[in-house]
Amino acid sequence: MHLLTILGLAVALAMDAFAVAIATGVTLKNVGFRQTFRLSWHFGLFQALMPILGWYFGNSIEQYVARYAHWIAFFLLLMVGGNMIREAFQIDEENHTPKKDATKGMTLVILSVATSIDALAVGLSLSLLQVSIVYPAVVIGLVAGLFTMAGLHLGAMAASSNRLSPLAEITGGLVLWLIGLNILRRHGIFDVLF
Repeated sequence: MHLLTILGLAVALAMDAFAVAIATGVTLKNVGFRQTFRLSWHFGLFQALMPILGWYFGNSIEQYVARYAHWIAFFLLLMVGGNMIREAFQIDEENHTPKKDATKGMTLVILSVATSIDALAVGLSLSLLQVSIVYPAVVIGLVAGLFTMAGLHLGAMAASSNRLSPLAEITGGLVLWLIGLNILRRHGIFDVLF
């Protein structure tokens, strides 16, 4: 597989991670090294491991993944986006109590899985084409990590204004919902309606 093809695939897969990282940066407002490392490491790691997992399982789980993966990603993004919107409307008792850090705990795991499910399907496809997976997986993971770093800091810059902060947080939650809806659209769910 040619490097430009792999890079194109990696950038396409990294777009969800990039958008989620922007929304996370908006929520956090102030992003430190540890948060940047955690989010970019996990997003990159999951983006690299999912194609390997998909490649390894090959045809045996393709029908299950293809049938339900987009719904899983949609509901995970819907849940995290809804939580962001709810937190934007919360009135903090003590001069803006710190919001939950999405770069820690189960939220980090949920976001990592939700943004990397498409990479699982890519691994399945590459196994059908009998393409070696190690090199593409490394490139996919590195690109996702870099896009996550950039997105996280762009989101934090967008939320730096206190006046725009609740609006930016609501926008971040809506962006996650739109990413989820776009995943459903890419899988033809809305074709039935129109």
